[in-house]
Amino acid sequence: MTSRVDAHHHIWDLSVRDQPWLEGEAYAPIRRTFTVDDLAPEAGAAGVSATVLVQTLAVPGETPELLRAAVDHDLVAAVTGWVELTAPSVADDLAALRSRIGGAYLRAIRHPVQDEPDPDWLCRTDVRRGLRAVAEAGLGYELLIRPPQLPAALRAVEELDHVEFVLDHCAKPYIADGVLEPWASQIRRLATHANITCKLSGLVTEADWERWSPESLRPYVDVVVEAFGPDRLMFGSDWPVCLLAGSYGRWVQTVDKLIAQLSPDERTAITGGTARRFYGIPKG
Repeated sequence: MTSRVDAHHHIWDLSVRDQPWLEGEAYAPIRRTFTVDDLAPEAGAAGVSATVLVQTLAVPGETPELLRAAVDHDLVAAVTGWVELTAPSVADDLAALRSRIGGAYLRAIRHPVQDEPDPDWLCRTDVRRGLRAVAEAGLGYELLIRPPQLPAALRAVEELDHVEFVLDHCAKPYIADGVLEPWASQIRRLATHANITCKLSGLVTEADWERWSPESLRPYVDVVVEAFGPDRLMFGSDWPVCLLAGSYGRWVQTVDKLIAQLSPDERTAITGGTARRFYGIPKG
């Protein structure tokens, strides 16, 4: 088996920039600075040799910092950044990021669509123009959405078949409430399109943080494994957010348990191969 790839994690420095979403008692355990150096021991213990560093805030200053972190840390092999998709200058903004120090590490763009009040935000004309610019720049686009935004995501994936999409966190199903539908049916429809891949990530924080178990996650994992198949499914930790519900190692062990019935080649695809192909990460 080739070494693992963690296709989704974050870093932030609270001395540089506040993270407003960390407000509230529930987020106190992760209301501190997290660096790649903090992640490295956890990743190493889990056999992870490469990661994808993903944007957290919709602000222009963050992505250049993430690109610089990729230059400075061998563990980071790719970056998912942010630009204002609706800006008339989006193509130029993408080119500017690619020309910066570390610009070669930029492989995808993401916007927190989950926070947009309009559930059809992805269907807006200016957003669609931005998505086309992302594809024309040779980059993928990551969908950070919740179940109510799945219909709009489906339309975007259907109508922009030249854009390579990634679904983050399996669209955040309502695991804590034990709700499968209509999420499961919508996921199956989405997965019929070849231009979308899914991250097996972020599920523990959609479950009951204190009481979740691998078996409570299994129905949701089974849906995405069946729908996307191992070749369009990739492991991600969502560290350090995952620490709200468990350790890095526990999530790695949980994924291994939930995909144990697959063949060795299929497990290797999920734990590294799919991410290496999508993000252009050399084999480790």
